[in-house]
Amino acid sequence: MNKIILFLLAIVASFSLKAQINTPAASPASKLIQTVGLTEVVIDYSRPSMKGRKIFGELVPFDKLWRTAANAYTTVSFDSDVTIAGSDVKAGTYSIFTKPGAKAWEVFFYTDTEGSGTPRNWEESKIAAKATVPVWPIDMSVETFTITIDDITNNGANLGIIWENTYVAIPIGVLTDAAVMKSIDSALGGPGAGDYYAAATYFSAEGKDIGKAKEWMDKAMAMTEKPAFWQLRQQSLILAKAGDQKGAIAIAKKSLEASKEAGNDDYVKMNMDSLKEWGAM
Repeated sequence: MNKIILFLLAIVASFSLKAQINTPAASPASKLIQTVGLTEVVIDYSRPSMKGRKIFGELVPFDKLWRTAANAYTTVSFDSDVTIAGSDVKAGTYSIFTKPGAKAWEVFFYTDTEGSGTPRNWEESKIAAKATVPVWPIDMSVETFTITIDDITNNGANLGIIWENTYVAIPIGVLTDAAVMKSIDSALGGPGAGDYYAAATYFSAEGKDIGKAKEWMDKAMAMTEKPAFWQLRQQSLILAKAGDQKGAIAIAKKSLEASKEAGNDDYVKMNMDSLKEWGAM
């Protein structure tokens, strides 16, 4: 009996010792959060490293379905509807699977999000979107598997996958314009200078009706007791786009002086560059 008790105590002790030891994960977990336009994109994945191994074509075979990273499924979440390689995709969470190739990859956004490895029963009906994207060789060797959100604009970005000497980019579009126009329609007409300013700068940046942008910026500035140097900068750019170069120069000079007072060298340079371009310096 004593031997049995001692044996059981030894087992308990061994488990206790194991529970106290922390070691680094071979493929540590990572979370990427990025706002694209007005859409929040969240990517959860694990990050394996090369560790002297040849990756694509060996560790990760060409033209076979890959879990795209390690451990649990790699997932991407969108808090509003998006497009992926031109296909409409509803807000939600999707797993990412790929078929790497020497010159191109197939990328699948899949509705099952729980699991590890690759699905035992792959179902075409669960593919929310599919993209075929070219491989871009890179000069440097990237040791650790990396997912990025690159080339961000108001209307989209590229979901990048980088490892070893390979980069692929999957285009994601976001429906920013419709959301912004809806908010502009509901917000303008009220007392807020900030709303007029935001609407004006958005119209200017997106190449929309510059006359309307000027009208809204004029209202915003009239409602602002002391415009900041960055606000004056945007006003000068809108005036220039609207064809009022004289007005643009006058406001740019105000922005330049305010930038100097604030000690903001970036805006000092931008204003000086614009004044030179417009023939005022």
